[in-house]
Amino acid sequence: MLDSAPFAISLQYWCNSNILTDSNKNVPPEIAPNPDEKLILEEDCAENNLGNGILSLTNQRLIFEKTEGQLATLSKKVGSILLNVPLNQIDSVRSEGIILTKVVVVTNTQEYKFSVFSSGKWAKEIQKQIKSYK
Repeated sequence: MLDSAPFAISLQYWCNSNILTDSNKNVPPEIAPNPDEKLILEEDCAENNLGNGILSLTNQRLIFEKTEGQLATLSKKVGSILLNVPLNQIDSVRSEGIILTKVVVVTNTQEYKFSVFSSGKWAKEIQKQIKSYK
C-alpha cells in the first residue's frame, strides 16, 4: 500500500471533467484531489475493452487513465480519463482467473476487467475502501 498522505493524482483530469489538451508531454500534470482524498493503490495495467492505462484507487474513487507507450524511447504518453467512478457507485468487486488474474469491477452500467499484478489484493482493497466510504 502507498503512503496514505494527501496526494495529487497524476492524471490529465480537471475537477469538472475538463480534459487537459497538453498530451504531448511524458509527465502528466498533477491535479488537486477531492477534499480528504488519499491515494491507496496505483498500477500500470490493461482493461479488456479500454486498453492500456493506469488504474488508481483512492479512498473516494476508482480512476482509469489511458496510456500509449513508445517502445523506441521507452516513454508513455498519458491520455484521457476513461473511468472515474465514485466508490459508492461500484456494485461489486471480485478477483477471477488462475494464471492470468483480473480484478473485476461492476458498476450499474458496466463491468470492467483489469489485468493487475495482484488481483486479490486489488479486490480486497477496493472492497475495504467501499466500506469505509459509505
